Amino acid sequence: MLEERKRMVEDLVARGYIKTEKVKKAMEKVPREKFVPPEHRMSAYLDQPLPIGEGQTISAPHMVAMMCEVLDLQRGMKVLEVGTGCGYHAAVVAEIIGEEGKLYTIERIESLYKKAKEKLKDYRQIKVIHADGTEGWEEAAPYDRIYVTAAAPEVPEPLKRQLKVKGKLLVPVGRDRFYQDLLLVEKLSEDNFKTKNLGGVAFVPLIGKYGWRF
Repeated sequence: MLEERKRMVEDLVARGYIKTEKVKKAMEKVPREKFVPPEHRMSAYLDQPLPIGEGQTISAPHMVAMMCEVLDLQRGMKVLEVGTGCGYHAAVVAEIIGEEGKLYTIERIESLYKKAKEKLKDYRQIKVIHADGTEGWEEAAPYDRIYVTAAAPEVPEPLKRQLKVKGKLLVPVGRDRFYQDLLLVEKLSEDNFKTKNLGGVAFVPLIGKYGWRF
């Protein structure tokens, strides 16, 4: 499916979602078909979310590309991902930050955690954790970048605390189940943050102590 992957990346470049060579190379390298359930592999390179079980989805490729670009990921960075899902987004980020970087990724649902851990086992820079991601991962804090792949009713406070000064946090926020705003939060000092609204998105709910409680 290499040709389909190349076409997908070319399309994302043409549509302006991929802007940098590092994001382009990462998305060219990571095989999305490896991370989707077998019954959806023929749709792996369509630019749309796909179900991965447990009511969760793999984000559309354009959203993965956009989030990577907005975060301005650099080699060697320490990154926290909240919501591993199938592991695809984590693999793309790992390619960008390189083996000298470190990505901690947290998944709440045990079955998805186990599958993602197996699929990501070749990435030495990734640590997959089974926990409540809304609480972050204090033991490895602070982080250069934090991003969330599910929608919170508000920005979880632990994630703001665990961000380095001058770090960036990207999180979908909103109380509507079908529409949220993608917020970019920059930490200017320990208690001073700047927030930019990047526009409307649609993510599954972020469930946990500092997220939704259904």
